[in-house]
Amino acid sequence: QVQLVESGGGLVQAGGSLRLSCLASGGFFSLYGVGWFRQAPGKERTFVAGITARGSGTSYGRSVNGRFAISRDNAKDAVYLEMNSLKFEDTGIYFCAAGLRWGQSANDYDCWGQGTQVTVSS
Repeated sequence: QVQLVESGGGLVQAGGSLRLSCLASGGFFSLYGVGWFRQAPGKERTFVAGITARGSGTSYGRSVNGRFAISRDNAKDAVYLEMNSLKFEDTGIYFCAAGLRWGQSANDYDCWGQGTQVTVSS
């Protein structure tokens, strides 16, 4: 299994942008689909975006479609989440996850990072 480390979170004003990174180690990262999930305080973890192992396919949660973009660089064992036009409701801990199955459910992923906090001020 791969180990995942997220970075790039922080405090940003509504309407601003952030770029999250997920760096992998310890496995064949290019074989894994990757998803980003968000967990707001007191709420369940929800799907934000996902990308296939080779980067040929992407998927987005309804609330972020058109504002967020996921990409990956398998040569660097990295996946990125570009977040634009941020809203207060985008606040939460963002987790990177990898799995041999790729989908919008947390159950599709076997490996998880520790998360990075994103706070959007209104």
